[in-house]
Amino acid sequence: MKIKSLRKDIRAHLQEHQLTKKWDKTTTLFEADMRHPSLHTELLEPKWRGIYSFRIDRKYRAIFFVANGKAEIIAITNHYKR
Repeated sequence: MKIKSLRKDIRAHLQEHQLTKKWDKTTTLFEADMRHPSLHTELLEPKWRGIYSFRIDRKYRAIFFVANGKAEIIAITNHYKR
């Protein structure tokens, strides 16, 4: 599944947190198989909203939904931030 072009703020967030190389690696895996085991792709609650996440690394996750056969990234989050 292809990923739509990232918004400027998301690209800036990736650069700010030195995630660009990890992002490139995970998007390659994601586009080949969005359910690749190392991505830990999951459907978030409430499930009826159709919002998913996948792992960029142990700390950061990409939040996305699928529209018109493409994944649109809506946020990059710190998975363990409370």
